[in-house]
Amino acid sequence: MARDDLGGLTTIEAERRLAEMGPNALPQAPGRGLGRIVLDTLREPMFLLLIGAAGLYLVLGDLGEGLFLMAGAVATIGLVVLQETRSENALSALRDLSQPQARVMRDGVEVRLAARDLVPGDIVLVGEGERLPADGALVAGDVLSVDESALTGESAPVSKRPLAKGEAADAETQPGADTGPYLFSGTLVVRGQAVAQVGKTGPRTALGKIGVSLAAIVQEPTPLQKTAGRLVTLLGMLAIAFCVVVAVAYGLLRADWVGGVLAGITVAIALIPEEFPMVLAVFLALGAGRLARHKVLVRRSAVIEALGGASFLCVDKTGTLTENRMRVARLWTDETDLLIEEGAAPAGSARALLEVAGLACAVHPVDPMDRAVRALLEPSPDATPEPERTWPLHPEMMAMIQLWREPAGTWRAAAKGAPEAIFRLCGLGDEQAARLTGVVEQFAGQGLRVLGVAACRTTTPFPDDPQDAPFAFEGLVGFLDPVRPDVPAALKEAREAGISVVMITGDHPATALAIARAAGLDTSAGVMLGDELAALSDAALTERLRQTRIFARIIPEQKLRIVQALKADGQVVAMTGDGVNDAPALEAAHIGIAMGRKGTDVAREAADLVILDDSFASIVGGVRLGRRIFVNLRKALVYITAIHVPIAGVALLPIVMGLPPLLYPMHVVFLELVIDPVCAMVFEAEPGGAAAMKRPPRRRDEPLFGPRQLGLALLQGAGVLAGVLGIYLWALGHHPENQARGAAFLTLVAGNLVLALADASSTGGHLFAPHRRIFWIIASAASGVLALIFATPALDTIFKVAPPSPGLLASALLIAIASGGWFAVARRLGGPGKASSPVASIRGR
Repeated sequence: MARDDLGGLTTIEAERRLAEMGPNALPQAPGRGLGRIVLDTLREPMFLLLIGAAGLYLVLGDLGEGLFLMAGAVATIGLVVLQETRSENALSALRDLSQPQARVMRDGVEVRLAARDLVPGDIVLVGEGERLPADGALVAGDVLSVDESALTGESAPVSKRPLAKGEAADAETQPGADTGPYLFSGTLVVRGQAVAQVGKTGPRTALGKIGVSLAAIVQEPTPLQKTAGRLVTLLGMLAIAFCVVVAVAYGLLRADWVGGVLAGITVAIALIPEEFPMVLAVFLALGAGRLARHKVLVRRSAVIEALGGASFLCVDKTGTLTENRMRVARLWTDETDLLIEEGAAPAGSARALLEVAGLACAVHPVDPMDRAVRALLEPSPDATPEPERTWPLHPEMMAMIQLWREPAGTWRAAAKGAPEAIFRLCGLGDEQAARLTGVVEQFAGQGLRVLGVAACRTTTPFPDDPQDAPFAFEGLVGFLDPVRPDVPAALKEAREAGISVVMITGDHPATALAIARAAGLDTSAGVMLGDELAALSDAALTERLRQTRIFARIIPEQKLRIVQALKADGQVVAMTGDGVNDAPALEAAHIGIAMGRKGTDVAREAADLVILDDSFASIVGGVRLGRRIFVNLRKALVYITAIHVPIAGVALLPIVMGLPPLLYPMHVVFLELVIDPVCAMVFEAEPGGAAAMKRPPRRRDEPLFGPRQLGLALLQGAGVLAGVLGIYLWALGHHPENQARGAAFLTLVAGNLVLALADASSTGGHLFAPHRRIFWIIASAASGVLALIFATPALDTIFKVAPPSPGLLASALLIAIASGGWFAVARRLGGPGKASSPVASIRGR
């Protein structure tokens, strides 16, 4: 294909083809629809019990009670469906964000598009570590090494040559050919960079015919969700067994079998904490949505449980702490040392050095330094012909070399890379290498990233091994990549949160130290080099990691050793990465973080999180949100457990004590209509609190809901239970049964709301803050419905209650406030810093 054809399609033509051919997307399994959500909800034990109770009332002829229970069941199901739909919408938005991207030539300009928008005929740029977005053919660039194992099962990479004359980009071919120009969607570029023309898209690709997707977000149930599901199932079975026992005991003792069945159903419904799975699903899905709005894409929802507990953040320098906006800042040759102002064009020997560096850059550059060189050389890199051969960067030779054939028949090679690698390539003597090393260290000390440049011109055939060619040293190029403006503040926040930040780079140690100081990292222990790390034992490395925070001249494989050493020391490790070789370290870390802009597809697939803007501040913001989600989820679970204590207690204890039943199924339905939205909306919306990033990470073995939280829930629930049961017992001796039941039910509902507000506001903030508006809406709605029940004879008959007298009403409200809010008062008096107090101890903060 001629170079003039590499400008790609026009936007208008691409839109026409997209409308004709359809999106470049594989058929995906649909998310859970409304019908599926309803069916799943109806299988829950609580709803089966509710429907059974409603049916029993209808059979017995109590039409009002039966219809109310049926309406309550429908309303409860509606609330669950609403929350599940919110979760599904959040997950759908995440799936849209996770769509793979492609670098495409449109209207002669390189743009980044969603891979689903590719059409046949598009010109795409592909490089090492990227998955091919469509079927097509290699038309220019390197000979690629491609891993086609996703389609063929063969692990050995195959080579791909550029398309020859007469070969069509959309020919009918099969993957697995050892050589050839044809590329296939979903396969992985292992080595090289090139230009490809799209031949087939979507279901017409080889991958589309198989019908699989390689890069979907993994939304499996987390370990906590699985545990909660098993717990609810177990409690559901126990509740049903208890239902039978209560019904039989009630029938035998009171000779009222219908009342016994209703009492048994009431106790069973009260015992099942069916909110657990729903709350977990809602928190994780909406939490992932909140993180996405802060440029953090969650690929595996289980990581949200770990995110707030990260104790070490291992980050790349380039593009994470710095802007990844390289520009050539300094050119050094034997004749000149030139500082380059932004936009200025060099001349003389500096210009000659820059031209050699340009010959060692990719024709369609992806690397920021390649882009910086080409931007300074010429406005249009398309004027450069394709090299005859390329030797990419690899660990044995940290330099990129390209070979060009000149019109006179001579061969010209250009190399750029790590200065020490270029010195070896040129065979420099020790004295000259030492002198140049001093220049490199001077540049690096100014925070510049330094590359050496070399050239070779020969009339004889160029050797297969570039190290056998007579390269001559040309000079040094210094690149400036400034620290992101938001990094120092983010690092300060991480330090205050007890999180240690480790910077890992392949750069010169002096450059690493200069950038670390500018960013505000701890440089007191100096810098550790990759060679030094390689010589350490695992135990010695673990010891050094307790002080050292800066690592330079690190190769990707060494990141895995750093992760393993930190894990062996009991740390919760978050690791960033963007390259193919970073995948093992990302997989090994507790929290693998891939870069969304400069990261390879392999890194993104191995990671738990993808940072969409590649910013360190977004990583710290993700930790902050992770802590918020964890704390709010814990508060919601404590509240759910706490409120089931008085509900179950007042459903069971009056029966055991020989008193008239306090709760009937319709009372429990009403309470469920309050509990579900409170725990799913009120707690989820709570901010993290001013102290969220002022305390150290939680211990690695600290559970989300453990013995301390269970003890706190039981203590809070016991307080409400004592208040409700106390006023019921007292009122039965002084007022009619229905009035006593009405006062006790009012105490239970109000105590529930007070407890919810007390738990939700445990991290501080004004009670009437804007984010708590939803609580007051729910509380007002519940109060209005209660007033309607007491004021309407038909409803108070269904609920078997009567309006309490003014004195009894005042007593009920005061007891509700005291029983639901006493712990909040004790917590305030105990103070956040008094960990030795009983309140602080059981709170487990």
